[in-house]
Amino acid sequence: MAAVAVRQAPRPTLRTRMGRSFPYLLLFPGLFWLVLFYVIPAIQMFTYSISEGSIEEGYTMTWTLDAYIEGLSKFGPQFFNSILYGGLATILTLAIGFPVAYMIAFRGGTRKNLLLFLVIAPFFTSFLIRTISWKILLGPEGPLIGPLKAIGLLPGAFDILNTPVSQLAGLTYNFLPFMILPLYVALEKIDLRLIEAAEDLYADRRAAFRRVTLPLSLPGVFAGSLLTFIPAMGDYINAELLGNPQTKMIGNVIQNRLLVQNDYPVGSALSFILMAAILIAVFIYARALGTEQLTG
Repeated sequence: MAAVAVRQAPRPTLRTRMGRSFPYLLLFPGLFWLVLFYVIPAIQMFTYSISEGSIEEGYTMTWTLDAYIEGLSKFGPQFFNSILYGGLATILTLAIGFPVAYMIAFRGGTRKNLLLFLVIAPFFTSFLIRTISWKILLGPEGPLIGPLKAIGLLPGAFDILNTPVSQLAGLTYNFLPFMILPLYVALEKIDLRLIEAAEDLYADRRAAFRRVTLPLSLPGVFAGSLLTFIPAMGDYINAELLGNPQTKMIGNVIQNRLLVQNDYPVGSALSFILMAAILIAVFIYARALGTEQLTG
């Protein structure tokens, strides 16, 4: 019986092996940065949340859950405010940002770059200065309220500053670009021939928008909502400068516990509770929106 020769595959060369590992080499700087400045601090913060002691005497990890119990039982209103104002700011940025992104994507023409520059122009100023500017704008004698009082349209005692309205206005303004840019990217990728095909099939503009444009823009809606909701929930500057004690958010409590009172266990526990709340909210939102539509 004739022997059948088995031909072995050639061994990969050094150049082939280097080519296969090249994508992982490109990932290494980002992964190293993530581990160094997120994973390790998160682990350290978790150890603080289950420890007892003080910053003067040091902390001993006792696996106690007292900090979590105190955080959940004592700061419920602040958690509620974070979810409320973060959610409302996300809805408002979506309501304002979608028409803006739609106009830039489909009607911007040769002015797209200029319009996009105007969207990101606020980023050339620091977050704190932008919020202080809103405090001046919404002040009782500011350029917005002052003239209306002077002509008698508003009573002299009217004041919008340090109210839920001013806090929500600041959050919406500061995070609006984070909503517009992902929406623009998603809308700009839409093939206009699909909309024309819908109109050729006797769909009016509303039906074409509902059946074609809106579903194809869902990845931008999802990304923009995450980029807005997550930082808005943890924000404390707008609540500090534009709100009042009743509108304080959990970010204000975390900032106070960590940087003022040096209460690392409770501050760390509140941070992890906030992270868990955000993950749950994002999971529910992704399920409601339909993740299969986002990856299609």
